[in-house]
Amino acid sequence: MMVDFDQVALVDVTRHFGRRRAVSHVSFSACRGEIVGLLGPNGAGKSTLIGIAATLVSPSAGEVRFGGRGARSHGPALRGRIGLLAHELHLYPELSARQNLSFFARLYDLDVGEHVDAALRSADLIDRADDDVSGYSRGMRQRLALERTLLHGPRLVLLDEPFTGLDDRAVGIVTERLKRIASDGAIVLLATHDLDLADGLVTRVLLLRAGRLIADETAGAGLRGRYRALIGGG
Repeated sequence: MMVDFDQVALVDVTRHFGRRRAVSHVSFSACRGEIVGLLGPNGAGKSTLIGIAATLVSPSAGEVRFGGRGARSHGPALRGRIGLLAHELHLYPELSARQNLSFFARLYDLDVGEHVDAALRSADLIDRADDDVSGYSRGMRQRLALERTLLHGPRLVLLDEPFTGLDDRAVGIVTERLKRIASDGAIVLLATHDLDLADGLVTRVLLLRAGRLIADETAGAGLRGRYRALIGGG
């Protein structure tokens, strides 16, 4: 069953790992067309929230809602509308970029030729499409993994430090790609600690400290100053 939604909401979400409370009573929502930045230092709970929004981590308390649907009852159907780029890129190094994308396209029952060629062009990898991924730089693998994430046209796109290993040119490619999918109706939620890259890309900012949401505001000038005032450093 294919489902769709215009909004994702985390409602009073808490998550414990043993005695450690990774996130505590976090609530926010994001709508189609938004690029929402989860900002905070290491250990703030960003990756945990990405995992919860992906339905891969169950909250200890609270819930995630996709439109009017709960993750607990509709998880398998909802996952077909979610794209996740995590620290682990989920690529097969012994295969070429084209073979990697073709494999995932078949999992989603997509037209391989059409979708794979478009993804390779978006990643600016068409000239290296038939080279083994083992020979790629980290930045090239990151761009390929992003296209793997977006291959099936997900409504909710979740990105955990998507700019890792990218040079300035690749950052520009990825930034424009994210803006384009948001303008096409995706909900984009990205976790990063890089304020310079977030500034000018995100439309809303969620500031996290020690697992708690301490600010939820529209992005604008002075992001670094706000971050420093609320969290310190940066």
